Amino acid sequence: MRKITIAIDGYSSTGKSTIAKRLASALNYIYVDTGAMYRAVTLFALQEGIINDKGELDKAALVDKLSEIHLKFLPNKQTGRSEMFLNDENVEQEIRSMRVSGFVSPVAAIKEVREKLVKIQQAMGKDKGIVMDGRDIGTVVFPDAELKLFMTASPETRAARRYKELLEKGEKVSYPEVLKNVEERDRIDSTRTISPLTQAKDAIEFDNSDMGLEEQFERIYDYSQRVIAKLG
Repeated sequence: MRKITIAIDGYSSTGKSTIAKRLASALNYIYVDTGAMYRAVTLFALQEGIINDKGELDKAALVDKLSEIHLKFLPNKQTGRSEMFLNDENVEQEIRSMRVSGFVSPVAAIKEVREKLVKIQQAMGKDKGIVMDGRDIGTVVFPDAELKLFMTASPETRAARRYKELLEKGEKVSYPEVLKNVEERDRIDSTRTISPLTQAKDAIEFDNSDMGLEEQFERIYDYSQRVIAKLG
């Protein structure tokens, strides 16, 4: 059966990665979390002092050091899930922190950063059979993807999900702080000059504000089966 490319875009904390992972597993496809890649670059900037204690990002310094950043996904032997490695170090936990979340959108808005990561992403998906989620997958990375989804939910719903997730990981955060971060990321992602977050014209809008994970998966899996069957 013919393999396709599935592009899942949308706002932060809409559960894109959770759905994409499960869909890829069900289809026996490769899954790529592009958000993890941008988070890893952000972590590198923090580690190198390119983002200083005042929260100031030195864009030129980060661009100069892009050649020092090497990213790859490797499977966790216990869970079987792919995890993010930055310069041969597993950073899967570090990149999910609020500290990284607070700076990932400004880093992702840098033209040279996006160009570097888009090339890597396109190389990963050249043979199809891939599920990739992010902000510009259906518009920039794979504009010819056979199935495109654009996931959305209210800011309050997304902040509540993110807040619960962070508390479960032991982070000391407040709901207003998380909501502010969600809304700020929306603003930056949607208004940046380079590859802004926008719904592709041929993408299916998927509002999951009032949906459980099982219902989301069943609907999206059904979409994928229809496209695969249609293409033969």
